[in-house]
Amino acid sequence: MSRFSLIYIGCFLILLSIFSFFNIIYSYYFNIFLNIDVYTYIFFITLIFGLFACFFKKIEFKKILIYEKIITVLFGYLFFPLIISLPFYFSINNISFLNCYFEAISGFTSTGFSIFDNIKQIDTSLILWRSTSQWIGGLYFLFSLLLLIDIFDENLKKSVTNYFAFNSSEISKQSLKIIILYSFLTLVIFLLLKLINLRTFDAYNFSLTIISSGGFLSVNNFDNLFSTNISKIILSITILFSYFSLFFTFNLIFFKKRNINYLSEDFYLIIYLLIIVSFIFIFFNYDNNFLNILVSIFSSVSNLGISFEDTPKNLSFIFLLLVIIGGSFFSTSSGLRVIKVLSLIKFSLNNLLSHTSPNQVYLNKVSLSNSNTNKTDINKYFLTIIIFIISLFSVTLFLTISEIELENAFKIGLLTIMNTVNSSMYGVNDFDFYNLGIFAKYILIIFMIIGRIEMLTIFILLKKFLFKY
Repeated sequence: MSRFSLIYIGCFLILLSIFSFFNIIYSYYFNIFLNIDVYTYIFFITLIFGLFACFFKKIEFKKILIYEKIITVLFGYLFFPLIISLPFYFSINNISFLNCYFEAISGFTSTGFSIFDNIKQIDTSLILWRSTSQWIGGLYFLFSLLLLIDIFDENLKKSVTNYFAFNSSEISKQSLKIIILYSFLTLVIFLLLKLINLRTFDAYNFSLTIISSGGFLSVNNFDNLFSTNISKIILSITILFSYFSLFFTFNLIFFKKRNINYLSEDFYLIIYLLIIVSFIFIFFNYDNNFLNILVSIFSSVSNLGISFEDTPKNLSFIFLLLVIIGGSFFSTSSGLRVIKVLSLIKFSLNNLLSHTSPNQVYLNKVSLSNSNTNKTDINKYFLTIIIFIISLFSVTLFLTISEIELENAFKIGLLTIMNTVNSSMYGVNDFDFYNLGIFAKYILIIFMIIGRIEMLTIFILLKKFLFKY
């Protein structure tokens, strides 16, 4: 492992040690001693190895190849869930390590699939640990985006550069800025949830999972927690924190106007949301149930996936489409990203119009900047769509081979790639992940990771090692 990989993994090991220490304190305070030994071992091991990795040698960021970055990110998605799974394995009887690892992968990738049908089966320290895994996973995803940003396109990199410096002298300071911003927005969500008198434990867990677009719940049914209209409105607002880019949300809170021209992507997202909400309100006219549907809309576009029990099931197709489109580029949500969809639509329309009116000049401006869309970037967008279709077909095929009904296989496959909770609003009711076959579990584990790093990065890696000539 290179010096860069050691430092990158080491920083998240230290972060994991901090949260394991918090779990130790929590367990002591509430006299929950079942898992305390495991948390203690994790604390010391992650802290020692994390400090060793971070301070072993200096690192020069200029010499890092894209292949090394991909391998590092991929290693983290495989390695950290191994550590996260340990408290589940050693504290719960008659549960296989594969199930524990599946739960940890689902948490770290912010997918939210759970082997626990009844959350009351596990103690509160493990519930807290599950939520922690999603918070760390959301932060890991943001840093992975920055690390692999050269794979996506130059315009997205330009927009992020307005907030984040990529030179070696500023990288530590800028990384700390991201962590502080992510933590601050988590705190804001927590305070908003406390305004509706949510108990502290639930508010804390929800704040960890909402900001990370995770979806792990601290209760079996959260309908009773958000029974009033004001509580549903507050919940809808907090969900949008994982839909918009972190920078936009921060600037919105503090009314900052710096680099406002590079925030136009998020204004497109606002318009997009308003169109969706207006469409459903006008054509479906759910008067008494509209706030529940609003939560489902916001939850789908942010890839959170939580919903109320009485959400109309006939809207499941629309919700699935929203899941596919996703949210902002530099957010914890997954999906194809609105910017890519808008750019492809604009590019396709302009090409059609150029054939009907050849004398006219049509500019393919990117939605988040004033620069024209690079044809290479457009090709990447189309390639992303093709790879998504191939991935969805593949995971659906594998799941049907595992004797899962075709409709459920398709929906679970889609939600896996999009890292979204299998809520009942998508038409998947009471799916049993615990008793799922071993082959199906491994398939879902692989594609949950692919959903976070995108299949394109895997193809680039394969090209390097399998197709050298």
